[in-house]
Amino acid sequence: MTDLTYASATQLAKLIRDRTLSSLEIVDIYLAKIVKHNPKLNAICTLDAENARAQAKKADEATVEGESWGPLHGVPITVKDIFETQYLKTTAGYAPLKDYIPDQDATVVARLRAAGAVVLGKTNLAEQAGDFQSTNSLFLRVNNPWNTDYTPGGSSGGSAAAVAAGLTALDLGNDIAGSIRQPAHFCGVYGLKPTDGRLSTAGTIPEVPGMPHCLRQMMTVGCFARSLEDIQLCFTLMSGPDPRRPEVPPVPLDMPSGRPLSELKIALIDEWSDVPVAESIRVVMADVVKKLAEKEVKIGWWQPEGLNLSAILTLSATLAASTNI
Repeated sequence: MTDLTYASATQLAKLIRDRTLSSLEIVDIYLAKIVKHNPKLNAICTLDAENARAQAKKADEATVEGESWGPLHGVPITVKDIFETQYLKTTAGYAPLKDYIPDQDATVVARLRAAGAVVLGKTNLAEQAGDFQSTNSLFLRVNNPWNTDYTPGGSSGGSAAAVAAGLTALDLGNDIAGSIRQPAHFCGVYGLKPTDGRLSTAGTIPEVPGMPHCLRQMMTVGCFARSLEDIQLCFTLMSGPDPRRPEVPPVPLDMPSGRPLSELKIALIDEWSDVPVAESIRVVMADVVKKLAEKEVKIGWWQPEGLNLSAILTLSATLAASTNI
């Protein structure tokens, strides 16, 4: 691989573990790339270079002593600016929080740090994660790394753009109405929106610090990466019950069953009355169907009767709003 910044988090962890490269060397490579490319992308809104380098040095000292902090030992990551980060500014792109510095990490951030991750900084977003683009009055607009005239989507646009541009190995996002899924699609990276209630949302804005916890439904925490292996690793590390969020059940993770593909049944739909599907997407999906069929996966074309997508979207927005009171 000619550009180390496009290596997966799993690959970087192995390089550090094998002492092929140090955590500090990798962090410095990422920091140099951020300095070079972030001004055009505006994907990272708060850089914590000094503390990241200090933490990387500690990781390298631990490596020399034969110690490992976990699967992400010394691996640099970024965090969407909607998650609280201890002693590091967290704004959610919201002017009243422009100087807010939390005294503890969001649960999912704390768990990745405990697994050895080094936080480079915070990624830009839509104000209070409330838009399908990523712009706010504090840090302005995030640009798509494939074409800076285009949006990376939202609300986790900075997360997806940073991962796609190789400014970070992993990033955390949140999703209530597409805030992970849409930017992942727009930027061409992997994004995971887990099942509602699977991961703790403790320390996550848009619930302004000090206000009651209201978003108990639909809000999910997930991640962005350039490989499915990293998505699975990140999700696994963040999962588990949390005393700060009693509604997160202590349910063990389901692992792949190993069943043959020929036993799978997949329903496919590529027609929506309210939202036309682009021809380029139809072509790609047709290729996917062909490859799945070659593996003897059973494909069923599905068009539910009486489906009103506009009504569904309206109901979803109403439900989301009703939890934030």
